[in-house]
Amino acid sequence: MSSEYLVEVEHLKQYFPIRTGFASTTPLKAVDDVSFAIKPGETLGLVGESGCGKTTVGRSLLQLYQPTGGRIKYNGEVIFDAGDLDENGEPKVDAKGNPVKGKVTTVNMLPYRKQMQMVFQDPYSSLNPRMTVEDIIGEPLDVHKLYTTKAERREKVLHLMELVGLNAEHATRYAHEFSGGQRQRIGIARALAVDPRFIVCDEPVSALDVSIQAQVVNMFEDLQHKLGVAYLFIAHDLLVVNHISDRIAVMYLGKMMEMAEAGELMNNPIHPYTQSLLSAVPMPDPKIARERKRIVLEGDVPSPLKAPSGCPFRTRCRFATEQCAAQRPPLTDRGNGHMVACWNK
Repeated sequence: MSSEYLVEVEHLKQYFPIRTGFASTTPLKAVDDVSFAIKPGETLGLVGESGCGKTTVGRSLLQLYQPTGGRIKYNGEVIFDAGDLDENGEPKVDAKGNPVKGKVTTVNMLPYRKQMQMVFQDPYSSLNPRMTVEDIIGEPLDVHKLYTTKAERREKVLHLMELVGLNAEHATRYAHEFSGGQRQRIGIARALAVDPRFIVCDEPVSALDVSIQAQVVNMFEDLQHKLGVAYLFIAHDLLVVNHISDRIAVMYLGKMMEMAEAGELMNNPIHPYTQSLLSAVPMPDPKIARERKRIVLEGDVPSPLKAPSGCPFRTRCRFATEQCAAQRPPLTDRGNGHMVACWNK
């Protein structure tokens, strides 16, 4: 079965039970009703403040965490279904309007691991310190049995190292002998070892120096042009995301606030939260920087354990009304695929 989209996420939910008493737990809604789709060879940038649920979206999508709700499709095939959506992909409800959950459907993810990979945020903790670079990059080849002889394995590892800008003599070294940028390249080579079509990039440049960030981002772009791989690129730096992404999605407190083409979102942000984020982006031109008006948000981000009713952003929004408190705004199309969840914009 094939599809226009490589990856489709419908009403994804990821709740973690948090103990709040001797015998009671409260669900922490890390991801709450998030939907998006990514085409083959496309990059979707996912941005938001720390703790908004970006990384959890990526890990849940690859089922490193089993999602609490929603449906995930890869190339038209359902790889997870919590049984809480109808045939149209909308949440099931009973006669009283309460959510209904049916049978959970999961698949063996091992064959899909060859198609869907992840580059982790921290290049220091995501590599095994007891393994050489050759073994780190070659481990996916071992798991999926993608070679017949040791010579073929070594040849594939050296090719992957060359692809990400590492020298052949690095193969026998250990991770602690490399800089942060080189370690991240090792992690990228490991993700590419199984020739995936989709990679979740979880803040892959946030732990790196600015000069190294540019090299790694350019390398991601080059690899995409060579291999046709699609990315979910998670970051909190809007300039980096704008540079690499075809479309950008903005999250706040586990929910999707806005999603549009990269240029459209940067030039015409509609949601008050997106406007505030963009006003904080540093501009290299002093004249433009002086003319820009900074939108400073009041208050702190609410706890996900005690999220506000209605719109999650209303406690910090200058346009909030009674409707914002009473009802959560749906993500609606404002034209040309520009999706916004706001009552007043």
